[in-house]
Amino acid sequence: MIFKSILGAATALGLALAAPAFAQDDKTTVGFIYVGPVGDHGWSYTHDQGRLAVEAEFGDAVETTFVESVAEGPDAERVMTQMALSGADIIFATSFGYGPEMNNVAANFPDIKFEHATGYIQEQPNVSLYNARFYEGRAVIGHIAGKMTETNKVGYIASFPIPEVIMGINSAYLAAKAVNPDVEFSIIWVYSWYDPAQEAAAAEALIEQGADIIMQHTDSTAPLTVAQDAGVMGFGQASDMSSFAPEAHLTGIMDVWAPYYIERVRAVIDGTWEQGNVWHGIADGMVGFAPFSDKIPADVRAEAEGMIAAIADGSFHPFTGPINRQDGTPWLAEGEVADDGTLLGMDFYVEGITSEIPN
Repeated sequence: MIFKSILGAATALGLALAAPAFAQDDKTTVGFIYVGPVGDHGWSYTHDQGRLAVEAEFGDAVETTFVESVAEGPDAERVMTQMALSGADIIFATSFGYGPEMNNVAANFPDIKFEHATGYIQEQPNVSLYNARFYEGRAVIGHIAGKMTETNKVGYIASFPIPEVIMGINSAYLAAKAVNPDVEFSIIWVYSWYDPAQEAAAAEALIEQGADIIMQHTDSTAPLTVAQDAGVMGFGQASDMSSFAPEAHLTGIMDVWAPYYIERVRAVIDGTWEQGNVWHGIADGMVGFAPFSDKIPADVRAEAEGMIAAIADGSFHPFTGPINRQDGTPWLAEGEVADDGTLLGMDFYVEGITSEIPN
């Protein structure tokens, strides 16, 4: 995602176009920075759908702008600084790695509100954190995978070895294992949120190893198209990807950011914004699902829908003991539920996963 020369030109152009938006004194100005291209699918696309929902909700009372494909690191700090200097009232930074830079910029602009998606660094009083319980959705698709695999091999394309991704792998595996004791997970790390070529190569390798269902915690549609070409099944990521591989797509987690963005922008407009730290899931509507494919058997669909309902009403938690760590040592006792702190710092696999977490 570095592409510094290209990114620098694109960012400069994006900020030049954005400047008039911030020149409107009678509007609340809202900035977004995205780690990938907006496009028509995936992580950054869903955040941009939230931005558009803000415009639809508030009309002429707001002006929004965004810069896409911003690398984590110095480029992000430069983009946020320019947004702040241009008059932004609130800035949403939508990738895990933007945390240090957001807090640096927030310290220099204490009157501007900053919101960090999936982050954990909250050093300034004008920085809020928001996150989605993606592991809840991973449990549901893990259940479907465990029921539907014929080779008992599920392939998982992972982005970066951070707690959010490890948590999702564990959740999907536990759910699959609960309904299919013979299931195995093979995991390939691509060290990118969005890299179609690497994602496609990972999918091909996993299928070569015998996987007949592909999961992904990356943002392109490449794994699904590879799966469809190979005659195997897969799950989308972040948005409804069914149109890209209708024969392969079973369902996928949907990221639903619009209600949160509308709520937080309204608080800025009303003068009621306060620092927060939220972690929402299925019950809150932040985690949803793409339409279920007709290829999912009726009984499996019913079970998945029952799991969704149980997670939503609190009667089921994907991390409920007994669960051991990968090395066989106890983690959760019978009936014990994992606490949020452990989940947010998860750096281990559960028992049964044979892969190793890279350093």
